[in-house]
Amino acid sequence: MSLSIWVRFLGSVSAGTREGFLALLRSSDIDPATPSGSDQGFGVAVFEHASTAVLEDLRACATASTVLAICIGPTRPSLAELWAISRAGARDVLVWPRLPASADQVVSRLERWVAIEDLAGDPLVKDVLIGTSPRWRTMVRNVVEVAAFSQVSVLIVGESGTGKELIARLIHDLDQRRDKGDFVVVDCTTIVPELSGSELFGHERGAFTGAVGAREGAFALADGGTLFLDEIGELPLPLQAQLLRAVQEHTYKRVGSNTWHRTDFRLVCATNRDLISAVAAGQFRADLYYRIAGWVCRPPPLRERKEDILDLARHFLAELDEARAALDLDEPVREYLMLRDYPGNVRDLRRVVASLHLRHAGPGPITIGDVPEEERPPTDASDADWRQGGFAGAISQAIELGIGLKEIGNAASEMAIKLALDREHGNLHRAASRLGVTDRALQLRRAKPRDERPV
Repeated sequence: MSLSIWVRFLGSVSAGTREGFLALLRSSDIDPATPSGSDQGFGVAVFEHASTAVLEDLRACATASTVLAICIGPTRPSLAELWAISRAGARDVLVWPRLPASADQVVSRLERWVAIEDLAGDPLVKDVLIGTSPRWRTMVRNVVEVAAFSQVSVLIVGESGTGKELIARLIHDLDQRRDKGDFVVVDCTTIVPELSGSELFGHERGAFTGAVGAREGAFALADGGTLFLDEIGELPLPLQAQLLRAVQEHTYKRVGSNTWHRTDFRLVCATNRDLISAVAAGQFRADLYYRIAGWVCRPPPLRERKEDILDLARHFLAELDEARAALDLDEPVREYLMLRDYPGNVRDLRRVVASLHLRHAGPGPITIGDVPEEERPPTDASDADWRQGGFAGAISQAIELGIGLKEIGNAASEMAIKLALDREHGNLHRAASRLGVTDRALQLRRAKPRDERPV
């Protein structure tokens, strides 16, 4: 696999190290591109010391790119410095006392990251998990990696309406097993304790009154596929005990049988409960928790990814009215949707959009007249704006910490630039347009040292 990436040398890196590193990459069929002022995609940042200036440059590199940081030199960074490098935006950090014999460590990471990005950009993924906010995109990449490159059990923890079942189905769809079996759903809130054995493990004919024929349970149906246990936190302790052996050993017995059966399935569970607290309170078995939580996915509630509201709304409109796929939202409606609360998360937003679509007639954008009376904001909320909520809280915290106006302004500007570039997938021109500045102004703002930037 031939890789084309950019390479940046940060700080004072010796000429010998520069030449040796580039030669090492070329020997592994990696094309190190000439760095530019708007690097995108994948890159490697090489430095000898994690100085403040290097961390600033690394942060700028990571704004629009996936960056592998490599520290080359006899002095190993401290643990605190390694975490600082990670917080500056490095996807991973390699520490080399000297140049190695091969670039295998670099190649393996970059190939994996490229494969993940390709999958995350596939319609199978991006048309299901809608959103471009940084936090959402990070979660999607993690889901793709776990689904396509492992068979680890997954626990999805999130509020109602955050898309837990969509994520579970996507994990199944991305599973790379040959001859993959079915996606089997068990709603744990509907399992009757008296019939739980039959529901999960199946039963033999005559095993109990009414068992007129043999029946396959969920564990048998999921053989070769994915078993999705929805709302597993609602299972009472006796049922958790029944579940444990089958999850741990992948074996089960039908009700009324003494024969053990083997089943090979991928386990995905979901809950809106805090299972760690439930374990501490004795309401959930610790041994079962650690069996189901090989990797924990936490889809954020809609209030923590408001940047995705309009993308989701347009997606729902397109689903509701394929004939008018270009149906858009008037500016006051866009503002209304952005400022509204969604206690039911994405499911709640879908309901609101459906009510707007129902009232809309004819061509042209959806307007405020399409907002039902019961959905309209109260009169005392007319002065609400984007500066309330999280933004005001962040400024208040900065003031309490004694941070000055210049640093607060610079931090706000840097975050705005980062989010705009993230939303436009690193496209400098579109990010500048979104921020209302010229391309040149945005380039200069990114290139200028932090202490020289205007408020």
